Amino acid sequence: MSKRPFIGVVGEQECAPEMAALAERVGEALARRGAVLVCGGMGGVMEAAARGAKRAGGLTVGILPGAHRSSANPFIDVPIVTNLGEARNSIVVRSAQAIVAVGGSYGTLSEIAFALKLGIPVVGLATWRLDKDGHGREGFQDPIVRVSDPETAVETALRLATQYPETIP
Repeated sequence: MSKRPFIGVVGEQECAPEMAALAERVGEALARRGAVLVCGGMGGVMEAAARGAKRAGGLTVGILPGAHRSSANPFIDVPIVTNLGEARNSIVVRSAQAIVAVGGSYGTLSEIAFALKLGIPVVGLATWRLDKDGHGREGFQDPIVRVSDPETAVETALRLATQYPETIP
């Protein structure tokens, strides 16, 4: 197994330019720190993060929803074909030691939920906020680690990734 940390970057497939810019900075910072970027391999946040990682000389892995390698964005080095549709989200998460969620829609929310269920740390950058029962119940704390910029997201994800075991339960 590679000693390089595997960090997942999740977010919506069609995103605003501001989210793409954040994701690109996350990807670039991950590559500069020697991490392998794992994502869903498609557009939006995934493509922006992979573009940033490639610009900094990083390695990118795309866990694709379809049956064709050619569907990966042009910045993916290792396209993994699953033909599983959105079910591939669980593979994205299980392949990472920590997740950085940038913005996001329902697919991102599912990846956050998978990660939290598995005990994989989630770092949030302008992403979902979790609130049990919609009432902000006493004693419930949003388990997403909130950060305000891409560089802090990467530093936090890399620190938390060292706490996640090499073997996944």
